[in-house]
Amino acid sequence: MRSISEGLASNVPSEVLFGAIVLSQPHLFYGRNTHALHEAFSVRSDDGHDLEIVDNVRLAPRVPVSPGDRIRVQGELVPAAQRGPLVHWTHHDPAHRHPDGFIELNGRIYA
Repeated sequence: MRSISEGLASNVPSEVLFGAIVLSQPHLFYGRNTHALHEAFSVRSDDGHDLEIVDNVRLAPRVPVSPGDRIRVQGELVPAAQRGPLVHWTHHDPAHRHPDGFIELNGRIYA
């Protein structure tokens, strides 16, 4: 498991666990590859990096975040995504081929 700073410096996808503050309301969209409903929102990690969180809500419940909320996230950091660094796989993998991730808000785990 890497920190956000280590993951960004490596420039390859890597598993991360970090705390963050939510910066934006979630918006919903359908994934290009999975065609599943996703939610996405912006955060600032505790070490000062702005990232997008992308969560597949077909596999995990929506997370009722609002700007200013403090969360903890485990997932896969993609440092060179098209729109900037993002973290996805913030849910369980039903096929058990990828490490399970989560989003924690107010002591509740969304996975």
